[in-house]
Formats: sequence, structure tokens, C-alpha cells
Amino acid sequence: MWHLFDLTGRVAIVTGASTGLGRAMAVALAEAGADVAGVARSDQSETAAAVEAAGSGYHAITADLAGADKAAVLAEAVEVFGRVDILVNNAGTIRRADAVDFTEADWDAVMDLNLKAAFFLSQAFARNRIAAGEPGKIVNIASMLSFQGGIRVPSYTASKHGILGLTRLMANEWAKHRIGVNAIAPGYMVTDNTAAIRADPGRHAEITARIPAGRWGEAADLAGAVVFLASGASDYVQGAVLPVDGGWLAR
Repeated sequence: MWHLFDLTGRVAIVTGASTGLGRAMAVALAEAGADVAGVARSDQSETAAAVEAAGSGYHAITADLAGADKAAVLAEAVEVFGRVDILVNNAGTIRRADAVDFTEADWDAVMDLNLKAAFFLSQAFARNRIAAGEPGKIVNIASMLSFQGGIRVPSYTASKHGILGLTRLMANEWAKHRIGVNAIAPGYMVTDNTAAIRADPGRHAEITARIPAGRWGEAADLAGAVVFLASGASDYVQGAVLPVDGGWLAR
């Protein structure tokens, strides 16, 4: 049954691929056999080296997805690799402030990247797959704050609730085209976005105490989930969200 997870001959776009969760997922897809087009604003050389060491091809697309032409990003990946079968919408940002003080600029910066870019890149991907008459897989990156309210992150919370809703909406519309649309909801992970929380000893201890696994997640913990949702193993999974959270939601 291992062939169900084999991505040989497939091409994946991974946004936010330069570091953290994006890099780990790009490498996981490469280890399963996929070539990868990474999208990021910053240097992607380390991700490229890791993907190529796994035996797959890598192409770096430098773009700020909040303002970039999403169709052009997709077209570049297709031009390089000849096709795109998988889209992982991982790029995201966060701004922290009390809700009573939160600015419109901070609201727009988060929503434009986390939600708007994910939708319009998915739209470009779906148009490509439908026109080709071929299947595809979209994996959105949700969050614990797709289910909870959080504190001091109003735009991030709204964007991640939105990602969960869009995952279901796109699954409803595109399943008939054999485009699988699902999401991963990482728990509290060791990433740049959580640096501020991890630097607060009290908050860090409070969060860790609630995680049944007794630890924060590492980027590599997403490897199995992303390969599953990008592969034939999940062909009858639609509109689902897979928490990878050490049991946070169970508690």
C-alpha cells in the first residue's frame, strides 16, 4: 500500500518555503518523490539544498504573496516543471496587539497574506487543474486559532477561521473536479511566529502544561500529515482539517 503515498512525478508548490514549517513540508514532499517550487520573500537556498539532497528538483520563486500576481506565480512553476499537482498554502504572518489598539494596517497585512493570497493562489491552481482535466491536491495550513479565539491576535484569528471555512467551500465546489482540498491545523509549534510566546516563561509553561504530549511541536511533525493529504492515500478525504497538536484540542 506504500504506493498510495508515492509522489514520484508530481510537482508541488509550497508557499513560505524558506524556513520553519514550509521548509519541513517541502522536504517531506521531496522525500516522497515530488519536485518542489518554493515561494518566499527570503533566501531559499537551505530549503533547495535539502530538497535536492532528497533527490528532487527545486525551483525558488521570490515573491511577496500579499501583493504578487498569484496566476503568475503558478505559471512560473508550470513553466519550470511542466505541471503542478499539489499546492500547500503555508505562507503566513502574525501581528500582536490588544484588540482595542489593533490598527487597520496590521489587520490588512495579515489578512492579505494569510487568507486572500491563499484563496487566489488556490483559484489559479484550480483553474489550471480543471483546464487540464487532471486531479490536484490543495493543503491549507490552519491553526489552533481556527477553533479558538486566542489573545491579542485578532487578524490572525480571523484569517485562520477563514482558512477553515475556505477549505470547506473549495472542497464543496472542486471535489467534482478531483481536486482534494483539506487543511492541517498545527498546534503550538517552535517557529518564528511563536518566538514571542516562547520568550515569556509564564505563558510558555502554561501552554506546555496543557499539551498532552508534554512538548511543543517541531516542524518535522507535519511531514506525515502533508504527504498524506498531498497523495493518493487521501483521495476520498475532502474538506477535512487534521490537527497536529500533541492533543491540545482533545484537552
